[in-house]
Amino acid sequence: MRVALFVPCYVDQLYPRVGMATLDLLEQLGCEVEFPEAQTCCGQPMLNSGCDTDAAPLAERFLEIFTGYDAIVAPSGSCVSMVKNHYEHIVHGDSRHETIRTKIFELCEFLVDVLKVDSLPGNFPYVVGLHSSCHGLRELRLASDSERNTSEFNKPRQLLQMIDGITLADLKRKDECCGFGGTFAVSEEAVSCTMGRDRIADHLQAGTQVLTAGDMSCLMHLAGLIQRDKHPIRVMHIAEILAGYEVPQ
Repeated sequence: MRVALFVPCYVDQLYPRVGMATLDLLEQLGCEVEFPEAQTCCGQPMLNSGCDTDAAPLAERFLEIFTGYDAIVAPSGSCVSMVKNHYEHIVHGDSRHETIRTKIFELCEFLVDVLKVDSLPGNFPYVVGLHSSCHGLRELRLASDSERNTSEFNKPRQLLQMIDGITLADLKRKDECCGFGGTFAVSEEAVSCTMGRDRIADHLQAGTQVLTAGDMSCLMHLAGLIQRDKHPIRVMHIAEILAGYEVPQ
């Protein structure tokens, strides 16, 4: 497949290893990956802040740059959901969006639903705590959530279980928000930090050694609190684990 790699702003600027891990993983699985260098922000921070008119030109640019690929893959549920679920009211029925929204996938979603991955190499001998980010969980349906009476499933967990040596932490409240919420973490920092520390406490009681998720924004928030409070937990994006990367020291 000819796959376009869509890299979120904070991955590009702050966590480039996550972008490289996504590329390595997709190529290991046989994809022909291209990184359109003209890509920019998808416009999510603007839209989340109510600045629709500022998000519109970025949405138009995204549709222009990413049209024509077999699939578009990003290591971020929130950015994928932005394009898939929230572009409609700012691009006003653009036919390119109707096509692209069926071809854009969060990384784990792509591996499970499109590539049908059933095995992965590598060994990761750690207790791994999986954080389910809100956009991926509740907008992309990457896993079942506690609000709905449905059969249980979890695509990221399904992939992690394919790696030898992993022990998955047993969390008490496995689908609660970490408190980041984009600009919410700035405007309501006290509430945001309290929510984040609540999630970290759940991981500590479960014995988590490595905390992972599909969204680096959530992990950035949690990692900041972990470092500030000096907890013995390492943080890695799920792409890094699946691609066989070592735990950062």
